[in-house]
Amino acid sequence: MITEDIMNIVVVGHVDHGKSTVIGHLLADTDSLPKGKLDAIRESCKRNAKPFEYAFLLDALKNEQSQGITIDTCRCFFKTDKRRYIIIDAPGHIEFLKNMVTGASRAEAALMVIDASHGVEENTRRHGYYLSMLGIKQVAVLVNKMDLIDYDQEKFDKISKEYTDFLAEIGIQPRIFVPVSARVGDNIAFHSDVMPWYNDMTVLQVLDSFENIQPSHQLPFRMPVQGVYKFTAGGDMRRIIAGTVDSGSLSVGDEVVFYPSGKRTRVKSFEAFNAPAPTEIQCEDAAGFTMEEEIYVRRGEIACKAGEHAPQVAVRFRANLFWLGNAPLKGGRIYHFKCGTQKLPMKLLHVDRVINASNLDCADRQWVEKNEVAVCTFQLDSPAAFDTTDRLASTARFVIVDGYEQAGGGILVEALPDEAYDQRNIRTAAGAVDAQERRALTGHKGLVVWLTGLSGAGKSTIATAVERRLLALHIPAFTLDGDVLRNGLCADLGFSDEDRTENQRRAAETAVLFQRAGLVALVSTISPQQAHRDFARSCAGEDFMEVYVKADLNTCRSRDPKGLYEKQAGGGITAFTGVDSGYEVPRSPDLVLDTMADSEAYCIDALLDAILQKRS
Repeated sequence: MITEDIMNIVVVGHVDHGKSTVIGHLLADTDSLPKGKLDAIRESCKRNAKPFEYAFLLDALKNEQSQGITIDTCRCFFKTDKRRYIIIDAPGHIEFLKNMVTGASRAEAALMVIDASHGVEENTRRHGYYLSMLGIKQVAVLVNKMDLIDYDQEKFDKISKEYTDFLAEIGIQPRIFVPVSARVGDNIAFHSDVMPWYNDMTVLQVLDSFENIQPSHQLPFRMPVQGVYKFTAGGDMRRIIAGTVDSGSLSVGDEVVFYPSGKRTRVKSFEAFNAPAPTEIQCEDAAGFTMEEEIYVRRGEIACKAGEHAPQVAVRFRANLFWLGNAPLKGGRIYHFKCGTQKLPMKLLHVDRVINASNLDCADRQWVEKNEVAVCTFQLDSPAAFDTTDRLASTARFVIVDGYEQAGGGILVEALPDEAYDQRNIRTAAGAVDAQERRALTGHKGLVVWLTGLSGAGKSTIATAVERRLLALHIPAFTLDGDVLRNGLCADLGFSDEDRTENQRRAAETAVLFQRAGLVALVSTISPQQAHRDFARSCAGEDFMEVYVKADLNTCRSRDPKGLYEKQAGGGITAFTGVDSGYEVPRSPDLVLDTMADSEAYCIDALLDAILQKRS
């Protein structure tokens, strides 16, 4: 497969410094616009008695043109003899910094635009720091609107020195400073006659001078698992692992390792819709493949190629962070870590230092305010797979979700050992009976069977019936019912996000103790969040089954065995799962028991058979 070089370039800078105009002129000068696009914009401006601006080629949204600011990132494409470019125009207004960071997250190089008549401003410095935090070291600075200062070389040199000094403090050495006037096209694609004192590269030549850090297809293979699809019609038993390739390449027959689980298989085939199936996939391909050996894989894992550099797997890490949330980042709260397709509960352990991105002053405190940057240490509820920024940038970048808001992000710089987690996962104290010895002595293999579903779906009914059947077969079993746990072990917990997470943690840890003792622990709990169920799986390891007891809200409401839906309707219950609190349907459960379509007896038999097969 022949792969053409592609480079992502982000264009950043303070609001109104001319980023969109720079890009618009580049597109026009390289004949990269759709036929008639430029004339159409000129005609539209003429009809509306507005002066033509090259920025209008990008700022197509009406509210952007009326306000004169870029609100979201805009991607455009053009090609030179050297490579193809994806140009990202990032917003400069301080309220839209979140979108700027999103736009810059995949860039390999950056153009920083500074208005010559205003000089270096707050966001000019802030954006420079964010580029440093994201690990973008290839930076060229365009001093724009030189026509407004009569092409004064002395003012250009002053701006160049001031910003060079600032960038040096954050570890960035700018490739070049280019004096431009994007409005008229000076030094964009062609050299300007009005600045004879400048005889270095044009902006277009600067872009071609940037180097791909390494062609994406030559990097280690990384494909975050987006979903796992299983087909059963007509005897089709394929299980397809699907996702988008972040880097590297993979061929039929290659051995694949999934992290953080460490499971292995080989690629049997690639699948394609209404097209010939490829024999190889590469960076940016949306792909699906089948496995020679069927193994259980879930969304959030990262598919990697055996023999290549493996990602880190850890529950604690240190990161360079930028915080954009309205509420401060602080300890004592549960956030969510998103890297690739992974989403895991996370808490802040320590703020190493807080840095003012405008003047680089440091503060020694344990919280981070909006628009500040910091070096922080975090702890996840369960292991995550990631790369550090010195190894592979695409899987070293992450975002933090606070509630429903994307509140921050940054780059992972170091995986840290977590002795408490490591000791917990040893699962036995020194000299104690381990799982293998216990099974040899008792003849019993422990298992955690995690039944999840809405209230009234039938979880407890099925669990207790299967418990009786197992005991009749002389297999030790015990049902951990969510309501019983709520009234005992978790009686001190409410229904906040933090308390729900702690409730599920206790349930998982208790189930694992039963499993270690050789029992089949049947956990009957709503457990509405996938992250909580993933945590339970990470605790139990291979001896775990996620069982989705399926029934829709109307069915559960009609059953209402405990009268909870009636109580909720009367205002006696708030934050009731499925009604006014969300339930995340399991992505890839080990077993689905559809209590709407199948009888109670059928579901009990199906679960019992699955448990017996899992224990064999």
